[in-house]
Amino acid sequence: MKTLGIIGGLGPESTIDYYQRIIALYRERTPDGSYPEFIINSVNLTNGLNFMDANDLAGMADYLLQAIGKLARGGADFGIISANTPHIVFDEVASQSPIPLLSIVEATCAAAKARNLKRLALFGTRYTMQATFYPKVLSREGIELIVPERDDQDYLHKKYFSELVPGNFLPETRAGLLAIVDRMKAQGDPPSQKYGEAGIDGVILAGTELPLILRDPDHNGIPFLDTTKIHVEAAVAEMLS
Repeated sequence: MKTLGIIGGLGPESTIDYYQRIIALYRERTPDGSYPEFIINSVNLTNGLNFMDANDLAGMADYLLQAIGKLARGGADFGIISANTPHIVFDEVASQSPIPLLSIVEATCAAAKARNLKRLALFGTRYTMQATFYPKVLSREGIELIVPERDDQDYLHKKYFSELVPGNFLPETRAGLLAIVDRMKAQGDPPSQKYGEAGIDGVILAGTELPLILRDPDHNGIPFLDTTKIHVEAAVAEMLS
């Protein structure tokens, strides 16, 4: 079995989710009753946020490379970064990494393509929603990404860091997030025309805390692409390859 290395702590709640899901999926796919062996390097989320707030992407990349180096020295054969936002520097990090890295964005793109989804809402931190790293990958497959309007982006970002990252999953926030989905599904009905005529045919939960509050596979017929689940499936497949 290949040894997986995980950069965790970005944030802690979703790292726990990764840990549990990897063990469950591994055991599901290995009928001998064994458990997987893998390595987690839980880094300081505050450092990562400081780099993002300062738009210091070179600093962010260096920070991740140092963390990945520890995984490699610990015996990891390949690695994942268990968060979406740090993938803003994935290309730079992967090109210098001492071990191969599996991208959450590439894995999500493959999952969207497999389901023939063509017009997807992108939910995540403000950094993720306003960056180009998701559109750059998904546009290669003819998949269009739509971000929420600015007020909804502000709502998502605020709730993400004030509630979801610390592990507070409130029913009123879940309702607020689903209301954004409903508005984006509404196919740009007059008078807003905000999202064009086609509406959306899915939502990428491009923040690994989002599946912890939006646990259903869909809402009002709009499927959710759970990036944690997708990334875990790719990682376990590589462990067993």
